[in-house]
Amino acid sequence: MPLRLAVLGAVLLLFGCAVGPDFKRPEPPQTPAYTRSAVTLPDAGSADPSQKLVADAAVQARWWNVFHSAELDQVVQLAIEGSPNLQAARANLAQAREAIAAARGGLYPQVDVNAGVLRQRTGEAIVSPGTHNQLNAGLNVSYNPDAFGAVSRLVEEQSALAEVQRYELAAAYLSLTGNAVVQALNIASARDQIAAVEDILAIDQKNLDLVHIAFESGKVARTDVLDAESLLASDLALLPPIQQQSSVAEHALAVLLGRPPAEWEAPSFDLARLSLPTDLPVRVPSALARERPDILAAEAQLHAATAAIGVATAHLFPDFTLSASWVQEAATLGVLFDSANGVGIVAAQITAPLFHGGTLQAQQRAAVDAMEAQLALYRQTVLQAFGQIADTLLALQHDAAGLAAQREALDAAQASLELNQESYTAGQATFLQVLTSQRLYQQARLGYARAKSQRYLDTVQLFVAMGGGWQDANLSER
Repeated sequence: MPLRLAVLGAVLLLFGCAVGPDFKRPEPPQTPAYTRSAVTLPDAGSADPSQKLVADAAVQARWWNVFHSAELDQVVQLAIEGSPNLQAARANLAQAREAIAAARGGLYPQVDVNAGVLRQRTGEAIVSPGTHNQLNAGLNVSYNPDAFGAVSRLVEEQSALAEVQRYELAAAYLSLTGNAVVQALNIASARDQIAAVEDILAIDQKNLDLVHIAFESGKVARTDVLDAESLLASDLALLPPIQQQSSVAEHALAVLLGRPPAEWEAPSFDLARLSLPTDLPVRVPSALARERPDILAAEAQLHAATAAIGVATAHLFPDFTLSASWVQEAATLGVLFDSANGVGIVAAQITAPLFHGGTLQAQQRAAVDAMEAQLALYRQTVLQAFGQIADTLLALQHDAAGLAAQREALDAAQASLELNQESYTAGQATFLQVLTSQRLYQQARLGYARAKSQRYLDTVQLFVAMGGGWQDANLSER
């Protein structure tokens, strides 16, 4: 009796065992910063707001609200509601969760019912010639106790893959909102550059008028008039490429919203009506590794690959199946369910792999290799994330310095142009000097407009790189 109890206890313990390694989350990198030297954002000058980095601050869910634009808020909300990519990501998550339910079904007994009818005709040479009916109905129950955890590891693998899809949904949300804001800023940037070109064209026209007056009074040659006309025509050619940039951004924004470009018109975004965020949140690297959806998706893939080792390892061990069936047979429906016509069978079966030509061992080794590959991909994902943030932080630092320099260049070029225009009117400067100062002003005016918009764009990139507060967003599946 004690021996039987010991055997039974060993079997019960065996049935609760899941072979293969248990997943352990990788430790986040302990590097204290993203760059070798500390990043500080310099003063952008008196004409533009300065920014500062806020250490270990979280990004709010609706981070685009910090631009204080009702138009921008509305467009991002429309993108969240109408994006086909976001809808596809939600459907992929729902599909992955159904795969968990399908795998989990293997942990429970499987019950099937069956019924049939046989109509048989016999010849006169048979003892009982004629037509005979045979009816049957039965119930089959089978159960796999999952002795070595093949099913439980499969459930674990499918659960991890569902987590991958959850983080892919978060990444799609983050990409969508970030791209929507970027395209809105591209539209605003194009408008700002168009305004700069129109300002330049107004000055070109003023110079042309001055030259015409001087030419009519006989003070300058015809060549000065031609030079002024040439400059005006040359600057007019600056408009079409910028207008094309605006059109491309509008079309891209419409697509993000799930709308045909012909059926949706973007708001007239303007940098002057957008507030540049002054406080920029920067999570420490170890915290970021636990928050960015692409890193979490890579971690979940690693979890799935680890569980797959358990599935492959379990196939190296015996498989147990318990089954029971009950079949009722009769010639007529009236007596089919009479207890005397029933036959019951209870069985237990064990299947142990004996020789498979090394296939099962190779599959287990391949699962280990796949896990090691996923671990390397996880590390690469973390490195790429850190590299992206390092690039963005330094870009913001250089943006502030570059904007301040562009503003100084613009102020100097404008003062020089106005002085040369006055001197030319007074006959104290040549038109070549006016053209030179005009060209410098054109470069400075466009350079300042582009530097200002780039600062907005890099600010968006930082919010996205920091995870965009997706944890607090409402990522409902349907």
